Amino acid sequence: MKVLFIGGTGIISAAVSELCIKKGIDLYLFNRGLNTEFINKNAKLIQGDISNREEMKSLLKDETFDVVVDWLAFTPEDIKFDVELFKNKTKQFVFISSASVYQKPLSNYLVTEKTPISNPYWKYARNKIACEELLINEYNKEGFPVTIVRPSFTYGETLIPATITNNKKPMTLINRIKTGKKIIVHGDGSSLWVMTHNSDFAKGFVGLLGNEKTIGEIFHITSDEVLTWNQIFMTIGKILEVEPNIIHIPSDFINTYAPQIGEGLLGDKATSIVFDNSKIKSFVPEFNCTVKYEEGIRKSLNWLEVHPKYCEIDDENNQIIDMIIAKYETAFEQ
Repeated sequence: MKVLFIGGTGIISAAVSELCIKKGIDLYLFNRGLNTEFINKNAKLIQGDISNREEMKSLLKDETFDVVVDWLAFTPEDIKFDVELFKNKTKQFVFISSASVYQKPLSNYLVTEKTPISNPYWKYARNKIACEELLINEYNKEGFPVTIVRPSFTYGETLIPATITNNKKPMTLINRIKTGKKIIVHGDGSSLWVMTHNSDFAKGFVGLLGNEKTIGEIFHITSDEVLTWNQIFMTIGKILEVEPNIIHIPSDFINTYAPQIGEGLLGDKATSIVFDNSKIKSFVPEFNCTVKYEEGIRKSLNWLEVHPKYCEIDDENNQIIDMIIAKYETAFEQ
């Protein structure tokens, strides 16, 4: 099976690439080739910049694939380009959407693929919804062979999943915990959430590739382990052997002073959510999440310890966190 990944070096896509290679898939990566550490050495690299669409058309003009996966499509304009480029080049096009598309607030905390999609809080989610609608319309009108996948919070070695922090510089959070600085947990920390390790996500995802029965279908792929946000942060502290200095702050308050953070809270993580994974398990019976959150975080911390270049502290993020805390404590006192 000949498969093209547009991207392929991100937290999720790198794990999926690894499993594809293990399963003998003939994998191509359309990528700038800059993030060499995470380019699978057994994949074939088509080096190009997706922002240069004429170059991309030229590089792929003589290629056809059994499956194309776009890991980097975020807007309807991206999808319109994909449809035009790949409508006669692939038997299956997989769009990476997001579980943040599900209605906010939820009418039921237990989410299936039939849960309505609507998100008035977060532009990122609304763009993903618009992409999905465009693709489903192309499938219904023209038979464009789309499969839609909705990941939720998926992490791997390079990421300590949390909120109110810079996920690209995860040691910012770890440093705050180790030094006793206050850690913001939104709300009262009792809302429910699901964290999924990228190696587990890959099992479900790879099982969809080349499967004709998935055309026109939508899937979310997550763990079945459900945690509160308090448990999520306390688990990190347990591994570090330091009790986090937690301060609970309402999501609305956070959004007032730091909307760049608050939108992602109100539009995603502030809502209790549990996923029913019956559908992906029915299409991919071998899908089974085996990496518990504590084990996954321990792996991430061990990896970061021996990769110091990923341990940079984000001073700007620290300033934002300290500002929110100061505003809240002043308001609370008053």
